[in-house]
Amino acid sequence: MNTQLDHLVVGAASLEQGVAYIKEQLGVDIPKGGAHPLMGTHNHLMQLGNDVFLEVIAINPDAPAPARPRWYGLDDPFVRRHIEQQPQLLTWVVNTPDLTRALSQSSFAFGAATPVSRGDLHWHFAIPDDGRLLASGMLPSLMQWHTETHPARRMGDVGCTLKRLELHHPYPGWLAAVLSSIDAAPYVDIKTLAENTAPFLSAHIETPMGVKVLRSI
Repeated sequence: MNTQLDHLVVGAASLEQGVAYIKEQLGVDIPKGGAHPLMGTHNHLMQLGNDVFLEVIAINPDAPAPARPRWYGLDDPFVRRHIEQQPQLLTWVVNTPDLTRALSQSSFAFGAATPVSRGDLHWHFAIPDDGRLLASGMLPSLMQWHTETHPARRMGDVGCTLKRLELHHPYPGWLAAVLSSIDAAPYVDIKTLAENTAPFLSAHIETPMGVKVLRSI
C-alpha cells in the first residue's frame, strides 16, 4: 500500500494563538500556509524532515461557514473548549498513493474520500460525515496527494525534525491492528496505558532548543 507518515496537526482557537504556542513550545516561528475554502479553515506550516510537516490549523473567521462539519473535530464542543484554553496536538495524518484502495482494505471507517484544495495544491482526504477526530485522534486521517513532489519540500525549514510519535492507549492491540490494516503501524511507537485511562499522543521533536514534546488533549 506504501502508506507514509505525512503530517502532525495542532489545533488552535486562532492562528495567532497557534503561532504563539509553537514559538513558546518549539522556539521557532512557523511560516504562513493558506486557506481551505471547503472547510472554512486556514493554517501555518513547517517542515519536520523526511517529507513530514507540522500544521497549525484554526477556523478562518473571514470564511463563510462550510456546508458540513469541519475536519479534525474543530466543530466539536469538547475540542473547541480545549483549544480555546491552549492549542493542542490533535492528530496525525498519513498519505497513500491509492486512497480508494486503502479505505477499502482498512478495518476501520475512516470516512469518505473528499476532494480538497489550498491554492494550487489538490488532494483527496478521508473525512467522517461529522468531522470527528478518529479514535480521539489516535488513528490518523488518510489522504492522497495529487502532486509530483511532496508539498513539505516547499515549506519553510525552521530547523525542527520529528524524532518519534508515540500513541498512548489502554488497548494497544486494537490500535496496532487497525494501523496495520492501513500499513501505518511502522511510523509510531504504541505505549500501553491502564484501562479506563484517556489515550493521548506525544510528538518528540528536535528543535533549536533541544528535544521538545507536543501532547494531545
